[in-house]
Amino acid sequence: MTMDLISRRGILGVFAATSVAAAPVMANAFGFLRGAGDMRRVRMYSGRTGESIDTVYWVDGKYIRESLNEINIFMRDWRTGEVIGIDPRTVDVAAASARLMQTNEPYMMLSGYRSPRTNAMLRRQSSGVAQNSLHMTGKAADLRLKSRSVGQMYQAAVACRAGGVGRYSRSNFVHMDCGPVRSWGS
Repeated sequence: MTMDLISRRGILGVFAATSVAAAPVMANAFGFLRGAGDMRRVRMYSGRTGESIDTVYWVDGKYIRESLNEINIFMRDWRTGEVIGIDPRTVDVAAASARLMQTNEPYMMLSGYRSPRTNAMLRRQSSGVAQNSLHMTGKAADLRLKSRSVGQMYQAAVACRAGGVGRYSRSNFVHMDCGPVRSWGS
């Protein structure tokens, strides 16, 4: 009896995931993540620190506090060591984009949280750094994939309609944030 119930649930879960994958027109990242087996996972590594993370951070409609804490530490300002709470919606955008691109490859994270001091230093070095960057509030990440082009990553993130997406082709990365829906870059 229990085995039949589990099998039915498993089959229904597969059908739910298939129906979402077959109908890719959703309003935002959270819609793309529905039907993902009631779990969300993120995979990233940092070339700067040599660290990596592969964690399930959301299960059955709830974020997992311990996983979010791991993400906060991983996405810290590597220059200063400062850690703040990363907005989980930023992670949702990255996870939804990876799902749309049908990749299990971990993102290379170039920048997560940036302290105001780090942001000011980067602004002095580049005109492409915003004075009030969402990186300073834990709401943005600059990401790269080896197996996908900047254009493919950009299109997937834009399709999520869940925040800002910047294409930085010359620097080979995509900015994803959970701020207002907008896009820029070439």
